[in-house]
Amino acid sequence: MMKKTLVREGRAHAALVFDGPNAVGWCQFGPTAELPNIRSKKACEEGLRKLPDWRITCFFIDRERRGQGIATLALREALRYIAQSGGGTVEAYPEDYTGERTSNSFLCSGTLGMFEKTGFRKVRKIAMRRWVVVRRVPPARVRKSPDRTQR
Repeated sequence: MMKKTLVREGRAHAALVFDGPNAVGWCQFGPTAELPNIRSKKACEEGLRKLPDWRITCFFIDRERRGQGIATLALREALRYIAQSGGGTVEAYPEDYTGERTSNSFLCSGTLGMFEKTGFRKVRKIAMRRWVVVRRVPPARVRKSPDRTQR
């Protein structure tokens, strides 16, 4: 119900990837308060002094388009939005199936390798194959327009 309210108010966050008019993938992210009900929450928050500013919690990629880099594109766009919104500490909870075959349906929180390739670092293991990864995203630089009064 809370998510429905956030969507109606225009305060829900997701990076969508389109191919023409069709959405082929998305990445759900948001401030920690927007995404309080994460999987393995107790293990994720154990020992933390401060919650992260942002969370990346879920990916969906069209079955026919998996393996084409769409999740990585959605992740990068989510990080770009976070930078434009002031940046901060970003936390995610990917799965690590390195060297194993698994169904893509188990990868809704993304893969550890994808996050590591985009600058996240492993912080702690919270389940058999699930990790907490963290990255600090600096605020985006605001381009200054040239001052035309000085010559």
